[in-house]
This record gives sequence, C-alpha cells and structure tokens, in this order.
Amino acid sequence: MVGALIAALIQSCISSIDRTTATPAALDPNCRMVRHALGVTCVPTQPQRVITLSVPSLGNALALGVTPVASIIYSDNPPEYLAQHLDSIQILGNQEQPSLEKIASLKPDLIIGLKYSIQPIYSQLTRIAPTVADHWTGYSSWRRHFDFVTIVLGRTDLAQQVWRRYYQRIESLKATLQKSGHYPEVSFAHTCCGTIDVDVVNSFNGSIMADVGIRRPTLQAVPVDGGLVRLSRERLMDIDGDVLFVAANGPEAAQTITKLKHNPLWQELRAVQSGHVYPVHYPTWRGGNPLAADAVIDDLFTYLTNPESPS
Repeated sequence: MVGALIAALIQSCISSIDRTTATPAALDPNCRMVRHALGVTCVPTQPQRVITLSVPSLGNALALGVTPVASIIYSDNPPEYLAQHLDSIQILGNQEQPSLEKIASLKPDLIIGLKYSIQPIYSQLTRIAPTVADHWTGYSSWRRHFDFVTIVLGRTDLAQQVWRRYYQRIESLKATLQKSGHYPEVSFAHTCCGTIDVDVVNSFNGSIMADVGIRRPTLQAVPVDGGLVRLSRERLMDIDGDVLFVAANGPEAAQTITKLKHNPLWQELRAVQSGHVYPVHYPTWRGGNPLAADAVIDDLFTYLTNPESPS
C-alpha cells in the first residue's frame, strides 16, 4: 500500500510537468520551446553552462544532477546541503540581482531564475543567454518550482527518482514515529528583520511535516498565502507546542530570540518547560528544494525519534 501511495504521488508530480511542457521547436533540434512567467524561450536540449539566480533553483538543479557554473546564494553561511557543492560553483553574491558583466563573462547557455527578482533585468539577461523565469509565491510553491526546473532541464526521469526518494524517507519517518508511539505537536518559529514568524502547513517545512502527519499548533495547522504568519511578542503563546524548532536569519535575528527568552511568556511554553526547544538552520528549513527537504527530514528524525536529544 505504501508503494502504491508513493507511485501515485510521484505520478501526480510528473503529470503536472507533462501538462506544462511546451512542444520542441520544429526548426531547431538543439533546443526546446518552454513557456515561463516572462514568455516563451527556446532552451538548449543539453545545457552545459547553467546559471541559477535563486537558491531554490540552485538546489533543484543539483538534485536533478546538474551543477550550475554559477549561482547566487542567500547567506554568507550557506547550509551544509549546499556547501558541499559550492567548490565547483562560481558565487555571484547573495543579492538577487548580481552583476550582468560577471554573468556575461561566464558565457552561460541557460539562465534560470524567479520572476519577481529577474524581471527588471530580463531583457539584458536574454542578450547573454536563453533565460527563463518562474512564478514564485513564497516557499509554499517549492514543489511547483521543482517541476518547472525539471521541464527547463529536461530531467523528467531524474525527477521521478528525486520524488521517490523523498516519499520513501517520509514513509520511513512515519513508520519510526509509529513504532516509538511518540507523536508530539511540533511548532516552528523563526526570526528575521525584527519579526517573529511561524511557517504554517503550506510552507516548505510545513508541507514536509504535513506529509509525515505531524500535528501542528492551531495557528500553524491551516494554510495562508505565502505560508507564513507574522506575530507580535504579545502572541508568543501561538508558537507553543510539545516540541519547538527555532531558527534565526543572521546574528541580529539571533539577538531577537535571545530577547524572547527573557519574555515571561517564553517560560510558559510547554517545549521550554520540558526542554524540547531545538535550534535549526534557517536557510535549510526555508530552503525550498529537495536537497533542503532531505536535511529537514534528517532533523525531524534526530529530534522527534530521539526526544532526549539535548536542546
């Protein structure tokens, strides 16, 4: 039954690819016409020098067996799942609009990015190489973006392998939790730019926990646009759970968490009282690609199947 479920989920993902793939260009056997957020582009059938202009696009390409020649990253402290690949990738900085001159000097044959960040420079990029842009509505759209990159790179067979591994790991975690009889309510909160945020059920990490069947606090158990809810300090109890994962996007955000720990409401949280508060890596838990998903599942195995792990 588990095998049938995995097969059905994989087929659903691949079906979405089939419905959106453009037909090959009739006059050029070396490229395929692909429809995207900013038009229709003839992309190479076998691109050799790919540049990715978003971290989700980078992670997706790597998961599909394609190592870009260059990419942007969002942090000077990249997550481990990316760091092991970066020795062979030229880093274009951590801004979403890198130098056009630097991109041109790398002589790419394909550029992949997200509409909201590359639209202002799209016309310049298309003079350098075929450029495609995907709609991005927040990390709740991570699966659809993976399907998009699969179309662009023509890697449908490898995509099936990626989804098969993902759902096998989900089922393994489910079975381990069932065997242990440990079903905690799990909360995830993170800080960035002075705000306290929670990722809900349709976020990147929220969708992974939903696949496992993990219980979430009431506020985090319903979908919202963008998959994220911002909280005031007065609503700190909304991050309550049996287990609390916390992440900070940089040193300033880490100070916000330190200040929260002096809030009297912090001491009222069940996870704090039981010693089940676990720091996790922000760029990983908000990574938006299958490699990051694998790392999130690793954390869930570590902290949920071994509840005595130190906080």
